[in-house]
Amino acid sequence: MANGQHSSRWQAIMSISAKTGCPAHTLNEWVKKAEADSGKRAGVPTDAAGKMKALERENREQRRANEILRKASAYFAMAALGRRSK
Repeated sequence: MANGQHSSRWQAIMSISAKTGCPAHTLNEWVKKAEADSGKRAGVPTDAAGKMKALERENREQRRANEILRKASAYFAMAALGRRSK
């Protein structure tokens, strides 16, 4: 970005921010995300981040379901033991 009108990327972002009304911090984050998506900057690309988020959500749901099943199994095991002892 530091080619021509602006001496640094931040100055270019500040200029664009003033013209568009979008906060400079937001523009800077968008630029960094675009660079990560295109491979010009280290970081997790947007599509991979979305997939990771979905997998983490699925993992939480599976843990929750496993906990419910574990408790249900323990409950029915105790009920079965209680019936046998009578």
